[in-house]
Amino acid sequence: MRLKLGIGMSAMAAVILTASAAFAGETKLFRLGTGGISGTYYPIGQVVAEVISNPLNKTECAPIPCGVPGLLAVGQASNGSVSNIAGIESRQLESGFSQSDIAHWARTGTGNYRGDGKKSDISSIASLYMEDVHLVVRKGSGIKNVRDLIGKNVSLDDPGSGTLVDARTILEAYGIDEEDMSVHYVKPAAAIKKMREGDLDAFFVIAGFPSKAVAELSEEGLISLIDISGPRARLVARENSFFSDQVIPSGVYEGIGEVRTLSVAALWIVSNQVSKERVYNITKTFWENMPATRAEGGHPKLSDITLDTAFDSLSVPLHAGAEQYYREIGRLPGQLVSN
Repeated sequence: MRLKLGIGMSAMAAVILTASAAFAGETKLFRLGTGGISGTYYPIGQVVAEVISNPLNKTECAPIPCGVPGLLAVGQASNGSVSNIAGIESRQLESGFSQSDIAHWARTGTGNYRGDGKKSDISSIASLYMEDVHLVVRKGSGIKNVRDLIGKNVSLDDPGSGTLVDARTILEAYGIDEEDMSVHYVKPAAAIKKMREGDLDAFFVIAGFPSKAVAELSEEGLISLIDISGPRARLVARENSFFSDQVIPSGVYEGIGEVRTLSVAALWIVSNQVSKERVYNITKTFWENMPATRAEGGHPKLSDITLDTAFDSLSVPLHAGAEQYYREIGRLPGQLVSN
């Protein structure tokens, strides 16, 4: 059975770190910012943390090969991309997940970070998978397209999330101001509750399908998904190069047919303060352990995490340690080297 790491892992990590140090010498804590527990970042983050962890320096592990000796990786729940980048900058996290567009804006001081200065401490380890814009609407709400959100109760996700940033970008392309709606800023877990209680007509969530938040509501027959396609969506993609067209296939969510929408890449980013040697070992161990990890099953998105797509929409330079690994295995695109 795969190890399940909970939200309160920081305290547990401290206990394990202290105990393991006595047996295994110096143990290094590696905190990985994920997202809300109802999204995709969180369960994928738990798997990544398990794959690379080996605080007791074990030499025999099964069914997943042993992680990096002396490393205790912890997948922490967070508000998402913006929050994870802030956590890395403030040294509260060593690593985290981020949408490719948010990471690029942070690294270059553009877009949502214009005027805030460049967040130069972040580099990348890999592009993991594509994540999709879900516009979830309550059945009976009368919402058939994006413009129908006007006058409705709509959640744009929590401050600190990449979803909030991109939801605003999409709404702007459709000519909708936040003042045109009754806006809520809550995580998907809270949006689920509000949807069930009839206090919410729609919410945005950006996650690799299937999203737990969406799946729960679809199984209860409470929601539909709205297409984000056509000229307005093409405008978003044209003006924001990290967006691409995506199709959520029919049947991914119970009772919901094919949905056309937009997607961005989910990146694994890391602080430049983490040593080249450590990031090299983390990157190497992660990719070498992925075949056994996928064979164990778990979240469907694990099947999308492959070396063949490790550089898709990679919007910030590679960390020197990750670069060393990709160079060794002959996978390094020349334009992605660190700076």
